[in-house]
Amino acid sequence: MTTTNHFRHITVLLDEAVEGLAVRANGCYLDGTFGRGGHSRLLLQKLGSEGRLLGFDKDPLAIATGQALAAEDGRFVVVQRSFAELADELAQRGLQGNVSGILLDLGVSSPQLDDAERGFSFMNDGPLDMRMNPDAGVSAATFIANAPEEEIARVFKEYGEERFAKRMARAVVLRRTEQPFTRTADLAQVLTVANPAWEKGKNPATRAFQGLRIYVNNELGDLERGLDAALDNLEVGGRLVVISFHSLEDRIVKLFMRKHAKGEMDTLPRDLPIIPKAFESRLKLIGKPVFPSEAELSANPRSRSAVMRIAEKLR
Repeated sequence: MTTTNHFRHITVLLDEAVEGLAVRANGCYLDGTFGRGGHSRLLLQKLGSEGRLLGFDKDPLAIATGQALAAEDGRFVVVQRSFAELADELAQRGLQGNVSGILLDLGVSSPQLDDAERGFSFMNDGPLDMRMNPDAGVSAATFIANAPEEEIARVFKEYGEERFAKRMARAVVLRRTEQPFTRTADLAQVLTVANPAWEKGKNPATRAFQGLRIYVNNELGDLERGLDAALDNLEVGGRLVVISFHSLEDRIVKLFMRKHAKGEMDTLPRDLPIIPKAFESRLKLIGKPVFPSEAELSANPRSRSAVMRIAEKLR
């Protein structure tokens, strides 16, 4: 893995996300995806001397950036863990249920995409890896080399929303019998040839690569666990802010917030005179979904698919 940390990252919905947290100067906040620290730095500017900020990230290069920030600012701590494990980390620090706001900026950072050595992008040839933490889990190359054809097709279809998943998985399995896949460009070429209907303005390998990345990093599973843990560990009045970058993520976030905003009312008889506390709403939706402005889209085209949702804990 490359040891450089010079790839540029533009934080998406920077001001809007921090504003959505409704920061209190002495509050305790959690940045679940530190990245290169754009949101965290602005958050720290809003905090007073008694405020605290805890950052999470799987990526060792993001952690290196976070450790440098922690050395400059004693109010900040960064840990190399998935935000799905936030409940355990908060318990160890005696902070369960005492978090004033949690921010989750999902997806892949620009440095991860731009660094060919990380293996996330089909645009720049590199090792077929895709792990946010290169020291943990199974790489994309290992998965592609060993998974049954049906499982590869499932990953392409379920996580990449690729309608030609079976055809593309078949092409991958046929080719791997002759030579294993070790490079991103090699896999992208095979996927491109196997895709019979190219979408205008989109590389034919895009959806399959997305599916692989989501699967390798367990992104949707982590999101579901992280949302549950976030709700349990926010204090009453605390804010949950989530920025998603594709429909699968956003659907999970939207349904989660909507479910806890409605409570379990739909399962109760309409004429029930008293609503049991267990069925009351736990979240209040704050405003409508937020999208990047035209100015942000012009400055950072990668923000085009971003959508931010905000909720506040009621109980």
